Amino acid sequence: MAARKVIVVGGSVGGLFAAALLQQAGWQIALYERSVLGLGGKGAGLVAQPDVSRILHEIGREDVLRSGVVARERIFLDRQGNIIHTVRTPQAQMSWDLLFEAFRSKLPDHCYRRGVRVMSAIDDGHAATVMLEDGATDCGDLIIGADGIGSSIREFVAPGSLPQYAGYVAFRGLAPETHMPAESRDTLLGRFTFYNAHRMQMLGYLVAGSDGSIDPGQRRYNWVWYPALTENQLAGVLTSEAGEQRQYSMAAGSLSEATRRELVESAASQLPKVWALLVEKEPNPFVQAIFDYEAPAMVKGRIALLGDAAFIVRPHTAMGVSKAAGDAITLRDCLAQAGSIPEALARYEKLRRVEGHKIAQYGRQLGASFGGE
Repeated sequence: MAARKVIVVGGSVGGLFAAALLQQAGWQIALYERSVLGLGGKGAGLVAQPDVSRILHEIGREDVLRSGVVARERIFLDRQGNIIHTVRTPQAQMSWDLLFEAFRSKLPDHCYRRGVRVMSAIDDGHAATVMLEDGATDCGDLIIGADGIGSSIREFVAPGSLPQYAGYVAFRGLAPETHMPAESRDTLLGRFTFYNAHRMQMLGYLVAGSDGSIDPGQRRYNWVWYPALTENQLAGVLTSEAGEQRQYSMAAGSLSEATRRELVESAASQLPKVWALLVEKEPNPFVQAIFDYEAPAMVKGRIALLGDAAFIVRPHTAMGVSKAAGDAITLRDCLAQAGSIPEALARYEKLRRVEGHKIAQYGRQLGASFGGE
């Protein structure tokens, strides 16, 4: 099948994975991202799985893998901050920001349009069209909905299906290691650290600095705290200082003063001191609510869902970004091998539905105790 024009909705890593691979295969790219300021600098840390390594190899950016910071061991703390268990399994953690920039750099600016909200999509059997918020339209041979948990493209492919709140959230922080209190550095640096308690978990590890440096003193520490919250509590956390209600997450710097204060107080009363100090010192914590979703259909006509738009996998799996990479690689391969777009998308759905369901189920098992399931 000859390469044609693809419209990618969503400019995070999932959309960029698909856009970069299809651009290499000769497709004309039009990518729409609703964020005005862009997504660079909005990520934290991740554990690179095989599909992430493979897709970086596909675009010739294996150097990003070398920016991983190695944790020499996993340790588990008790409430007093004592190490109660050690597992000597070295593991490298990489920066989401560096992964994002590696793929963003592959697309010319005219292909990556920020501040454009796609409202809906249609397929007339011959072409697929997106409707933009300003009333304009854009037409292509294929639409990829990679617009995440709140996907607008999903409503065309799987109308009426919605993500379900899992009963807990992930508060996150990412700051230079030099900002860490000495007490925290002594215990946490060089290790992948966990604290498990009733209906919560805290974990943390080092990632590269914003410039990609992995030299001591130049790195950043990434922490994630999973506490259970009722839906009423969630609504409060997702309300900004100005009273604006968000549905799924709050970016760094967006938490209200009341939520920020409650976060620090809760950390002091519930977490080991080495982490409570980090939460207190984090100037711009951010939060994402944990949701579950499995699309009853991934494709319709010339429109396909990819990444979180199709299957939301809980972050405990460390496989959300990897799944999106696998989606993009499989979609590229199916388009290259099939005789038509509908044929390619049918094959893509058959292959990725099984994988998405497996990872989503695994995530629910890992997070069952946090949400009180």
